[in-house]
Amino acid sequence: MSKTHTGYLLIADITGYTRYLSESELEHAQETLTALLELLVDHTQPPLVISRLAGDAVISYGLAEDFAGGAGTAGLTSTPAPKLTAVPLPTRIIEDTYVTFRAALDRLVLNNNCGCNACTNIAGLDLKFFVHFGSFGIQRIKDHDELVGSEVNLLHRLLKNTVTETTGYRAYALYTDPAVLQLEIADPAAGMTEHHETYEHLGDTHVWVQDLEPVWEARREAMIVRFPTEGFWGRFTVDIDLPPEVVWDYFVRPEFRLALQGSDKMVLRNRAGERIAPGSVYQCYHGDKVVPVTVLESHPPKRMIVRELSPMLQHVSTLSEFRFEPIKTGTRMTKISTLPTGPFFGVLIARLTTSGFVSFIQGTFEKFKADIEADYRERKI
Repeated sequence: MSKTHTGYLLIADITGYTRYLSESELEHAQETLTALLELLVDHTQPPLVISRLAGDAVISYGLAEDFAGGAGTAGLTSTPAPKLTAVPLPTRIIEDTYVTFRAALDRLVLNNNCGCNACTNIAGLDLKFFVHFGSFGIQRIKDHDELVGSEVNLLHRLLKNTVTETTGYRAYALYTDPAVLQLEIADPAAGMTEHHETYEHLGDTHVWVQDLEPVWEARREAMIVRFPTEGFWGRFTVDIDLPPEVVWDYFVRPEFRLALQGSDKMVLRNRAGERIAPGSVYQCYHGDKVVPVTVLESHPPKRMIVRELSPMLQHVSTLSEFRFEPIKTGTRMTKISTLPTGPFFGVLIARLTTSGFVSFIQGTFEKFKADIEADYRERKI
């Protein structure tokens, strides 16, 4: 007989999964969904424990005594749980996971250069969470923990609900009354919407629903890279006789981008699948020296912001924005670089050599233009 435990039960469920699969090419759809499920798995960290995966969902649990704060076991046991302040509550875990999930979706959409249905339909996906607190058993079946009990059944029943129809929320976290009580949310109505569901054999089920869209909007604002409006070190422009989407395609490919960095070789690391995303790194080889160029923002085919380290001056870096503007003859590619930052003497040397820097970068722009126009003509022929 399995031991009875008390704690949180949580399901993270991808919204639009079934429709996405039915309307998309299976190969690309599987790649996208695998990446998103892996993200959910990576964010299900202790004290949460993954029970199992169920197609479009990650099912997990956490024992009451392993979490911070809360009202012990909300009256379900006689001994209150200790308050471990270093461990986040499910509300924080859910919000952090959702923000990461939405950021990943945005990157997939923005970096999409494929016209297949699977890639086009990515924007239709979203995420919702279901949280309950109660008693349950754990049965070890092969390589996963199967959760059993009436409280587990209740949570699974809540997956079928009228929340979106009633509230309009597409992405949300649904908390049962016991979960809200355990979390010690003094006034759930201040940040959640009261909701009721009725199920056979269960009757009326009272829950609270948090809209996660405002959470994402608030966090996204903080995540945006603030490119300065003054204090530039250099501005470089070249007109290329190709449309912006073609120029972008060449721009992100290491074998052509190395002309812009004046490097001997370039390797791209940390892709998001096959796409360039914040955190992707171009490793530029200048002889034996490897100099990283880190992508901070990517909005194809219009804009990219990167942080570039100097190949000559240790720890000196600049923030650079690349823009791709359509013009009558093709594309105007512009690079704006901020003043260098880093150790005092390194920055001083960089500023003293500004004229040489400006001349060098403009030369790399001209070489990039010549290289890609020649390659495009050759491919077209």
